[in-house]
Amino acid sequence: MKLGTARKTQGWFAQMQPRRRVLRWMGLFSLCLLLTVSCGGGSQTASVSGDPASPVAAENSRITIGTTLKARTVDPADAYEIFPGILLQNLGDRLYTYKPGTTELVPQLATELPKVSEDGLTYTIPLRGDVKFHDGEPFNAEAMAFSLKRFMESGGRPAFLLSDRIETVTASSPTELTIKLKQPFAAFPSVLAFSGATPVSPKAYESGEGKFKPDSFVGTGPYKLSEFSSDTIRLDPNPDYWGEKPANQGVDIQVIASAANLYNTFKTGGLDVAYQTLDPDQIRDLEKNASSGGWQVIEAGSNVINYLVLNQKSKPLDDLKARQAVAAMINRSLLSDRVFQGQATPLYSLLPTGSPDYQPVFEAKYGDGDPEKAKALLSEAGFTEANPLTLEVWYSSGSTVRGLVVNTLKAAVEKQMGGLAVIEPKDVDSSALFDNLGKGTYPSVILDWYPDYFDSDTFIEPFMSCAKGSVSTGCEDGQSQIGGSFYYSDKANQLVEQQRAEEDPAKRKQQFVELQNLLAEDVPYVPLWQNKDYVFAQGQVKGVEIQPSQQFLFSPMQK
Repeated sequence: MKLGTARKTQGWFAQMQPRRRVLRWMGLFSLCLLLTVSCGGGSQTASVSGDPASPVAAENSRITIGTTLKARTVDPADAYEIFPGILLQNLGDRLYTYKPGTTELVPQLATELPKVSEDGLTYTIPLRGDVKFHDGEPFNAEAMAFSLKRFMESGGRPAFLLSDRIETVTASSPTELTIKLKQPFAAFPSVLAFSGATPVSPKAYESGEGKFKPDSFVGTGPYKLSEFSSDTIRLDPNPDYWGEKPANQGVDIQVIASAANLYNTFKTGGLDVAYQTLDPDQIRDLEKNASSGGWQVIEAGSNVINYLVLNQKSKPLDDLKARQAVAAMINRSLLSDRVFQGQATPLYSLLPTGSPDYQPVFEAKYGDGDPEKAKALLSEAGFTEANPLTLEVWYSSGSTVRGLVVNTLKAAVEKQMGGLAVIEPKDVDSSALFDNLGKGTYPSVILDWYPDYFDSDTFIEPFMSCAKGSVSTGCEDGQSQIGGSFYYSDKANQLVEQQRAEEDPAKRKQQFVELQNLLAEDVPYVPLWQNKDYVFAQGQVKGVEIQPSQQFLFSPMQK
């Protein structure tokens, strides 16, 4: 949902907007949370004597967070980057959220999970009646309906998440919301947990094209926004919050100019918490010196996947055997060791490894860098040392990491493939890359993907579905065309639609298994690695963790 840079990198889907974004944060999906906390024995902040409610005590119990990420806006109808998403998670509530420490969807402003009609189109949602907005206005079904309509009508960057799916939203009573969808969508409750689907006070906001309030927020959450500028953001506890109150007296966020400054400020004790974005060498140093430095290292799995797009309309990738050979050539463990030095996880599907639906299908079918299998496939396709498979691999010129990945792959292929395959690294400005991706300009491209909501659908439908095309022509209009693979499969389209309408979790899980097997067989994409997430906290700070849903909640933190 990824504090973060522009969502989805902002990768290609942010631009594919007739239908969906493809590529930010943070939005969601089952993610494996590997939590390793290394607590050192360094000096602790001196305790504050006297009344804990005194101004001195309150100031010392505030949490300071440093980040290099920026917040363009905190208007939920327009916020579509990682950092604003994290702010909205803490400033607002949603109808549904995730039970702490799990990926279980639970009611928040709703009182129970929605009642769904037999045709899968109508969702009836009972609401809490004891909630007030930060300005004292009552929260009710009318306010929730106003907020969802405003989200769709204002024309903000994430508007399609709801407008593509919702036909109508009405207040059927003061404490009951009724939503009618355009077509069945089993993942819809997860979409309602998206950070921007938070209600805002109808008294403080207008609805209409472009009517945004980028630097203020009036919602229902545990914190109020007291300051919002380019370098400082302050969140104060909401004394009238209906739920569990924050364990701290507020959060002060410093937006720091560079990773070097963030690293140095944290290491010298100027911050309680450092979160995104540090360089790999800085992360490695903080991990190595945690015990002597007296800070904690919190490592978590993330929902950010990185993959190679294979353009099926481009030679030699129009040959299935050639695409399968590329899949067999990829040594993910090599990338993890040499490029990421353990700060990434090998990935063998487009679903993240922590997803309950994840199947390591590429590992099962191709191994992890199997040159003999790759050679056999290339020979079957007619490639020889005199006529090798030559593959251009494009990447954003602004990404040092992707450049290292491509050149590492090139060296490995040259060493292991005996002249049967050649990798040619090609870099291009990211704006040009995304402009040309859907035009078929590039034979292959390395991209990343930040999901919007926590469901396997968001890792499958944007990649494997196509609205118009055929096996012979490829995708002519639709998701896979926008994403640059031009993949078309009647079976994939059918399975995507089936899982979207399926309410039975067991049947839906099996459909995702079939889709992943199809992905490994047809190879329109090759999954590469999954990012890890890191938070660093001083030793005296408690309650710092990234949730399996990738939420970074401020309320539990204290010192």
